[in-house]
Amino acid sequence: MNYWQKEFSIGNLSIPRFISGPLDGYTDSPFRQLVRQYSPRALVYSEMRHVASVAHDVGAQKALKFKKEERPVNFQVSANSTDFVEEALEKIVEAGFNAVDLNVGCPARAVVNSGAGSELMSEIDKLEQIIKLFRKKLSIPLTTKIRAGFKEKNALEVAKMLCDNGIDALAIHPRLQSEKFSGEPDYDLVAQVKQAVSIPVIISGGINTIDDAKKVYERTGVDGFLVGRGMQGQPWKLKQLQMEAIGETFIISQKEILACAQQHLEFLMEHYGDQGLYCFRKHIPFYIHDFEEASMIRKELMTMESHTLVQESIKQLML
Repeated sequence: MNYWQKEFSIGNLSIPRFISGPLDGYTDSPFRQLVRQYSPRALVYSEMRHVASVAHDVGAQKALKFKKEERPVNFQVSANSTDFVEEALEKIVEAGFNAVDLNVGCPARAVVNSGAGSELMSEIDKLEQIIKLFRKKLSIPLTTKIRAGFKEKNALEVAKMLCDNGIDALAIHPRLQSEKFSGEPDYDLVAQVKQAVSIPVIISGGINTIDDAKKVYERTGVDGFLVGRGMQGQPWKLKQLQMEAIGETFIISQKEILACAQQHLEFLMEHYGDQGLYCFRKHIPFYIHDFEEASMIRKELMTMESHTLVQESIKQLML
C-alpha cells in the first residue's frame, strides 16, 4: 500500500489524504451530504462560524444542524478572545460533530478587523490563551488552520506553539494575509513546519489536480490535502483525486453532473425550506461551466422562481 492509499490519523479519526475544506456559503450540510456519497470516509469541514454566533444561536442554527451520514465532520470556528468559547464548544460537541477547527488563517477584511482569523498570527500570546481553552474543553480532535503569517512569516513559531498546546493536526495556507490567494506559495516554509512538529500537517490552497497534490507532497511531505474552492460544483472532487492518485481514471458524464445538481437542490430545499432555491443559484454556474450554451442555461435556471420548474428544466437537459 503506497502513500496515497494509506489513511492518516487526526486524534481518533482515520481519514484519507484528501479533505473537503471550509468554504463560506458552500460547505453546508446539503453539500457535505453530496460529498459523502462519493467519498464515504473523507473528512469534511463545516462553514466557519464565530464562537459568539454559535454560543448565542445567531445565524448558526443551520450550521449546527447536520445528518449522521455526513460524519466525520470538522466544525470550524473563529474567535478573537476566550469569550464565548466554552458555550460554543459545548453546543458543537452536543450536536455530535467529530472534531473542531480553530481558524487562524482567514484573510477576509471583516474577520481580520474583528481580531480573528489570520490576525491572531500577529498576537501569539492571545492565540495561545485561546487554544489552551479549546484544548481544555475538548476531548474530540482539535485542529487549526493557519497561514504563512500575517504581515511577516511566523508560521513555524505559531505551529510549534499550537503543537505544544495539544492540537491534533495543523492545516497551513502558504501565503501571508495580504497575499490572500495570489502570490507564490512558500512550500519551503510548509516543509519546515512539517519537520518541526509531531502532528499531521495538511496543505491548504492550490490543490486542483492530482499533479498539484503530487508536486506539493514531493516538496513538503505533508500528510493531507485540503480542497476548498476546487470543490465548487464538484462534490465528487475528492473521489476523483483519490482515484487519479493511484492511476485510475475518473469520468463523470454531463447527465451525471445534472443528476448531482438535482439532488443538491433537493437537499437544499429540505435543509433551508423555500430559501433553498435561492441558495442553489450560486451553485449553478459551477455545475454547468463546461457545458455548451452554459450562459443560456445559467440565465434560464437562475431566473426561475419555482424549484419544481428548475427540476423540470434540469430533467430536460438530461434528455
